[in-house]
Amino acid sequence: MHVLSALFGSPDQWPARDLIGYSDEFYAALALEAYRAGVFPMPLDSEAMGWWSPMQRGLIPVDGVRVTRSLRKMAKRYSTTADHAFPRVMAACGSPTRPDGWIDSRIRTAYSHLHRTGWVHSVEVWDADGVLVGGLYGVHVAGLFAGESMFHDDERGRDASKVALIRLVVELAAVGVELLDVQWLTEHLGTLGAYEVPRAEYLRRLEHALTLPTLPWTRFGPLTGAELLAEHDAVAAGRGVLRLA
Repeated sequence: MHVLSALFGSPDQWPARDLIGYSDEFYAALALEAYRAGVFPMPLDSEAMGWWSPMQRGLIPVDGVRVTRSLRKMAKRYSTTADHAFPRVMAACGSPTRPDGWIDSRIRTAYSHLHRTGWVHSVEVWDADGVLVGGLYGVHVAGLFAGESMFHDDERGRDASKVALIRLVVELAAVGVELLDVQWLTEHLGTLGAYEVPRAEYLRRLEHALTLPTLPWTRFGPLTGAELLAEHDAVAAGRGVLRLA
């Protein structure tokens, strides 16, 4: 059923828990292949890399991000870019000051390599002074985007991570991504329209998503808040993505 059944075994044989295994070995190509099998890496400790496939998987519909009136108002304060400052986004997501941090040197090295080779993308959110106040990054394979981490500046970036998600879905619509994986459902993501599906349903949707082409991201430039909302509204209405000059 899945490309990596020989590596991770058949999903039918996986344990009925989120953590399906661990390894001492970890490198960029292994991480990339794991996404094709419905698995993602997250460290257990400084030596063991955990391999996870949640029993209940968090998803967000690409055309169904919930944008409230207050979020629309906040979005107009920011501009956004894509793949403009990946190292800074990853550094902010992996800041040691964040509680429950898991982005270690192994993750930074592997995902930085995947970014350079076009598999990992970032979204950046900037305030009116040109300060990076929010962002996210994740893995794009075929019709799948696996969100890895997001952040916002507590002082200057209210709702900036949510605005990053709006920019993300605009980009995903442009390259035909259908499956937006956010790993686990959280209260924060739930306010944006995230929901859960059982592991088997996620793997079924993934199998279809992997039949789609991996199209290159080409729209890296800045969008004002108003431009971003216009593009998002077009996606939500099923009209595709506007082509702004």
